Amino acid sequence: MKKLMLILMAVTLCLPSAMSQNKQIEKERAKVYKAKLKEFTKEGWKVYGTSRTLKLALLEHYDHLKALGENGYEIVGTATKFRSQNIGHQACMNNAINNYAQQANSQVKARITSDMSLDQSSEAEFDRFYAAYERTLQTEVRGELQESFCIYRPIKGTDQFEMQTFYVVNEEAALKARIRAMENALKESEAAQRYAEKVSDFVRDGFK
Repeated sequence: MKKLMLILMAVTLCLPSAMSQNKQIEKERAKVYKAKLKEFTKEGWKVYGTSRTLKLALLEHYDHLKALGENGYEIVGTATKFRSQNIGHQACMNNAINNYAQQANSQVKARITSDMSLDQSSEAEFDRFYAAYERTLQTEVRGELQESFCIYRPIKGTDQFEMQTFYVVNEEAALKARIRAMENALKESEAAQRYAEKVSDFVRDGFK
């Protein structure tokens, strides 16, 4: 009974601190939202492909990230100097996929470089692994990018446009794509296969 009382007292003491922290996070999130809305409006961006207002699209985007918590990751695809908005939209998707694959690959490469001692021949083999991992991940992660909203604006003095598309990645789901890409890339390097367990750990860590 005494132990139970101590636990209840500890929980009671922690509640005000947790509530205060959550309130502060919400306050900061609201500031980011307002700043982004002001920036996009001032710069003349319009929402593409939906009847939603910019305000609502941005709000729903941040709500989505909030719901995913630490599992949510934002990635932005960009395109510029195009006349067809459909082409620009597809270019944004390709750009976002490339950005995600490059960031994931850089994360793994940084971990391998800092945590493992490789000789020159192993480094050359790992270069093949990195290239294969990034290339395969570009294919595997495509289905894990959830589009939140897309904005566009005309380029002054031309008949062309520029566009930004905002995506949310569920890192828990994207982990499966990273693992599939890793398994394929390991085939490209005997050295990477020798360190497969460590490489797998680095891939699973994602963007921590």
